[in-house]
Amino acid sequence: MLMAVSQFERLFRQAASLDVDKNDLKRVSDFLAGKIHDLLVVAEKHAKYNGRDVIYRPDLPITRGLEETIRDFEGMDVALSLQPVLDRLAGLPPLDLEVGDDVRELLPKLAGALVVALARVLKTLDPDLKNPQTEHWERAEAIFNLLI
Repeated sequence: MLMAVSQFERLFRQAASLDVDKNDLKRVSDFLAGKIHDLLVVAEKHAKYNGRDVIYRPDLPITRGLEETIRDFEGMDVALSLQPVLDRLAGLPPLDLEVGDDVRELLPKLAGALVVALARVLKTLDPDLKNPQTEHWERAEAIFNLLI
């Protein structure tokens, strides 16, 4: 898992006043690993296009909204570790290029920001939502799949 259950629950409460539990953590961990991998795949294309053999932060397709969400996450009382993110990514198809140190340092913040964004999308889809169910998760993931 990319984060402890208590971190996961705290992030969802702080980001969108949602109650989640450890049963939701696997779903969110899978979602995060997939989206981070998707971002890295695009970054790899950018690095290759620019003739580099290392992926650097400017290669990542981070939008203004995601950048703001990273800042929001940094202001929350939750810190994620790099190793669980790297361990989770190791199980996905490998990239052709090496990931630069600046990208490695960003990965926990990027994971945290994606959790915050996911929580906020869930709340936007249903402002009265308190405890997301399968249908809510599926709709939110469908939106992210269109964008990332």
